[in-house]
Amino acid sequence: MKAFFDIDTQLDFMAPGGALYGPGAEHLIPAVAALNRYAGERGIPLISTTDAHPENAAEFRVWPPHCVAGTFGQQKPCATLLATRAVVPYDPAWSGAAQVGAASQIVMEKNDLDFFSNPHVPAVLSALEVTECIVYGVFIDYCVKFAIMGLLRSGRQVSLVTDASASISKEAGDLVVKDFVAAGGRLITSDRV
Repeated sequence: MKAFFDIDTQLDFMAPGGALYGPGAEHLIPAVAALNRYAGERGIPLISTTDAHPENAAEFRVWPPHCVAGTFGQQKPCATLLATRAVVPYDPAWSGAAQVGAASQIVMEKNDLDFFSNPHVPAVLSALEVTECIVYGVFIDYCVKFAIMGLLRSGRQVSLVTDASASISKEAGDLVVKDFVAAGGRLITSDRV
């Protein structure tokens, strides 16, 4: 089954003044919103990843504090949200992975660059029977890289929507894209989805 993956489109990354704002990232919001709506209207599972850091996250030794759980910056832009959502917390004790399929949008929280660090990712992907992945979001040279390469390693078909994704560094992003294509990934644009 096909699933869409909206990676880390959060205010701290996409809104001017956000803690780790990527210049120009706000211009992706309409494209991300359109893809998310497209998935919702067609019954295609939408998995949205979000950083949900505690105030003392180990990541803050490397990066400035950002996307602290419950803060304004941790939220997704309203336009990217679908009406029915299920949140899959970064909590090994949580046991609702089998029930998330009823939601239009599954929000996978994480406390790491890699969304596979959420221990429930394999169960959710299995419950949804995901074989084809359409991926977009921020930033190609960071969290999107972990998503596309991890999904490829899991044996799934993966496409990166280039006009709904952004990099912090063009050079680093281009290198990720090159490695992704060499590993079997595919590049598409929103109008080809």
